[in-house]
Amino acid sequence: MMTGLRSNILTVTDLSIGFGPSDQEAIAITDRVNFALSEGEVLGLVGESGCGKSVTALAVLRLLPHPEGRVLNGQVLFRGQDVLSMSPNALRELRGNGISMIFQEPSSALNPLLSVRRQLYEVFEFHEHNMDPDVRVNELMGRVGFPDPERVLDAYPHQLSGGMLQRVMIAMALLLKPDLIIADEPTTALDVTVQAQIMELLVQLTREEGAAVLLITHNLGLIAQYATRLAVMYAGRIVESAMVEAFLKEPLHPYAKGLMAALPDLSRSMRERLLPIDGQVPRPQDYPSGCRFRPRCKQAFAPCENEPTLKPKAGGDLEHRVACFLHDPGASASEEAS
Repeated sequence: MMTGLRSNILTVTDLSIGFGPSDQEAIAITDRVNFALSEGEVLGLVGESGCGKSVTALAVLRLLPHPEGRVLNGQVLFRGQDVLSMSPNALRELRGNGISMIFQEPSSALNPLLSVRRQLYEVFEFHEHNMDPDVRVNELMGRVGFPDPERVLDAYPHQLSGGMLQRVMIAMALLLKPDLIIADEPTTALDVTVQAQIMELLVQLTREEGAAVLLITHNLGLIAQYATRLAVMYAGRIVESAMVEAFLKEPLHPYAKGLMAALPDLSRSMRERLLPIDGQVPRPQDYPSGCRFRPRCKQAFAPCENEPTLKPKAGGDLEHRVACFLHDPGASASEEAS
């Protein structure tokens, strides 16, 4: 697979993840997820809480909770290497060196008993590198916006604010110059001003370092501002993927349209209500057959009882793909005939 003229760093194919004591008894959380990420790209993975975004990211790094979490099907290739069959030593080298992850809650991701300095320098102890740790740490601490890096390095996580902890996490993720950074809700619990600062910093530094970013979020505002492409997930499946500009101009899937319609708009009248999506994301054990959005979709019709596949937008943009029978001329024609 290729995106434009650049080779893919990460290719995820038909990835299905489940939780349970065995493959046969596992409840599937995601179903045949496909996406690819190329050099220098920011791919946004979007959807409501519980749709499978974070477990997909954990599966890419083989960090699913053991022993319940398991990959039921699919392939994860990092620069052509099969991550799911890597040895423990190869995985250890991959994590932090090839792929780094910024977790949702930096206060939980950092060890409260160790200073920031100890935790940053630990990265160099477990990976081969040709860098001077002192030079690299001080360089990145300055670049993430700390005017007094020594004070922050000597601090413990509880002595720093949420925004400062997130900056530490960004510095840690970039230490070994990885090819890919997975940012899982990197601005959770931060105020709007700090959110913007953190995202600007993350995108700027990754571009300077030549890394790609998988940005996991439910915030379409962040996607609109910082992502190159996006994939919309619902109930464990990708229902739409497109270049961000094309998506914002014309979302195709009813769920994606619902997400856009629910966004606050300053041009609306104060008396005009936001348009929520009725219902809730079903639990994995309650996923309906056919289109999983069907019970909440006001446009559902007979073909939706079958499972839609992700197909290019009819009559044009091959990059814009949607899993919806409303955009399948064959399904619409057969419904009209019946």
